[in-house]
Amino acid sequence: MDSDQITGLYGKVSGLAAPVSAHVSEEQLPEVRIYTVTAEWIQTDLVRNSRLRYSQQWTLIADSNNHKSIRTVLPPGPCSPLSGELLSELSPIRGLRAVVRETGSQQLLEIWDRHGLRKSLNLSALNIHGRVYDDTQFGCLSWSECESKLLFVAERSRSSSAETRSGESASRKDRSVYCEDWGEALTSKSVPVLCVVDLHHGEVHVLQGVPQDVSPGQALWAPGSQAVFFVGWYHEPFRLGLKFCSNRRSALFRLSLDGRCECISGDNLSVSCPRLSPDGSTLIYLQGSVFGPHNQCLSVQQLDLSSGKTSTLLDVISRPQTGEFAGVYEALPSRCWSADGQKVVFSSAVRNWKDVFMVDRGTKKVSSLSDKHQRQVEAADVSDLSKVYGSWKLLTVQRDLMVVCCSSPNLPPTLRVGFLPSADETVTWRTLQQPVTTFDYLWTIFDVKPTSDEDNQRYPGLDFSSILVKPSRLFCETGTPVVVFIHGGPHSQFPAEWNSTTAGLVELGFAVLMVNYRGSTGFGQDSILSLIGQIGSQDVKDVQRAVMASLQSDKTLDPKRLAVIGGSHGGFLSCHLIGQYPDSYRACAARNPVINAATLLGTSDIVDWRYTSAGFQFSYDNIPNAETLAAMLLKSPITHAAQIKAPVLLMLGGKDRRVSPHQGLELYKVLKSRGSPVRLLWFPEDGHSLSRVDTQVDCFLNTVLWLNQHL
Repeated sequence: MDSDQITGLYGKVSGLAAPVSAHVSEEQLPEVRIYTVTAEWIQTDLVRNSRLRYSQQWTLIADSNNHKSIRTVLPPGPCSPLSGELLSELSPIRGLRAVVRETGSQQLLEIWDRHGLRKSLNLSALNIHGRVYDDTQFGCLSWSECESKLLFVAERSRSSSAETRSGESASRKDRSVYCEDWGEALTSKSVPVLCVVDLHHGEVHVLQGVPQDVSPGQALWAPGSQAVFFVGWYHEPFRLGLKFCSNRRSALFRLSLDGRCECISGDNLSVSCPRLSPDGSTLIYLQGSVFGPHNQCLSVQQLDLSSGKTSTLLDVISRPQTGEFAGVYEALPSRCWSADGQKVVFSSAVRNWKDVFMVDRGTKKVSSLSDKHQRQVEAADVSDLSKVYGSWKLLTVQRDLMVVCCSSPNLPPTLRVGFLPSADETVTWRTLQQPVTTFDYLWTIFDVKPTSDEDNQRYPGLDFSSILVKPSRLFCETGTPVVVFIHGGPHSQFPAEWNSTTAGLVELGFAVLMVNYRGSTGFGQDSILSLIGQIGSQDVKDVQRAVMASLQSDKTLDPKRLAVIGGSHGGFLSCHLIGQYPDSYRACAARNPVINAATLLGTSDIVDWRYTSAGFQFSYDNIPNAETLAAMLLKSPITHAAQIKAPVLLMLGGKDRRVSPHQGLELYKVLKSRGSPVRLLWFPEDGHSLSRVDTQVDCFLNTVLWLNQHL
């Protein structure tokens, strides 16, 4: 295939829309109950090099006396583009829709009702605060109970904080002073403030009383709307990157509108995702440890607001039983409570899967709500996973109606709904929106046990797993070439979900092996902790062990045509593999890889992880020494660069704050000086995730051409 055909293929697999949020409203009629499900979707458009957002509505008709039985699902309404919307939220009683919209350089707050636009405020022109935060880390938009006030987070106004001393303009004097930010993907976030809009008077106020050493976010109204709850991240002595890091010191606070603030969670912990029960009696939130692994298994805490007592609803799970709930590893959806306030619903990783769970607050029993096990049983071949959804992500649960996004490596994102079950019942799931197309891929799972000499002595007996996706027919008589695809993090996961890169490669005739090595999420906290101090060794051996196991189990794979790709820590492992096993791999493509952990130490926004990953304790006042730097160097791919034989494609983001692009340049220069085949792509306006649409197209195209050339 030529470049245009490869680009067109990528447009096909990446252009399939996925639901990212949903809302449920309800109306009781004499004989039936009407549910309206509004879903927001995101879709990639290569023509505009952008991601489009649109909404779509479904009407569900249920019996009046048995409202959990859906009688009819009416055809959906048309797709409505959401142009410029940064945040939106429906009020719970009157159904008013608040929207923060960006038009040019201006940010507007709009209030819509059934008759059209009811109120509009130009937030930028008011100059009370800076830009409104629309990220998932800090951002929020919350209605008060009386629906006359809105709460959101914005950057503090620089002009309002300017002071004049000795007749000199502070704004001029300080214009070149360094301003800390919150790191990768949050570079425009520095000093957030809590803002309240009074809709009756059209006024915006910045709430006072937030502690000076705390940056507030994830705010919501307390019962009665005379106070707010918020998460505060401690930013002294300096800020550390927040993106993909659930180990930052933070606390839960209650701030009254008259400026009185109190901490209502424990000290020296990491907290996030406060969610208020429907009756306003209980606040749940996620809690973890500070420092250590950058991502971790989290506990769910519940705070009784009347007594002020906190108890654990779900604890950290060190070693889950096979097939059982493995702990909480991701954010709670904004609405996760059952209508009676007795159950909490959420999504989480379980080995290679992502599932939807419900925990009963009375018994603390956790139940899986997906039907993937039933689908496996119904399949003619239990190893046939082609009709099983490997990933279930809860978008919302309102009025006990769950809205979920389901997918698998061969099934693009699908929108489904189901009511919370009563005791000993199963969920009856209804599909609202099938994907435009499905793909005839085969996928299976390989569980791998380390050999005795590769077992972790501190955490023995751990296993890991991988997902193999391949074409349903052979493209070549000698077997199918294999691309080993390694996730970053390292404390993240490759769930068995739709992945456009994997799909595109399989469409072109490659088999793709995605490895969840020890240290991946979904396997318990022990697995995560086992990788601390073992990077560059345990994880490298795990990936190689998974490759060998798949080649032995599936004889349609061609062992002589192996390539490896990955980003961040996945790029780190890719470069390790071609250096430690130079005769195994014929090509490598790495995105923003860690190449030399010692030289990365002073340039990364998560310096704590650089110490922790190498097995050292982190403290803010750490000063690098020879022992630390030597250990980091020995764990780095650069030490094996002389053994590399495979041609290497490097893809680097010029604005990467997590892994400096000079890491990739370091390997590039070493390989170039030795005459090894190497090609470097530089994306000056992109960051660590290389997430711009035009960047992703270029990366896929060049990766495919590189693999075709060298395999």
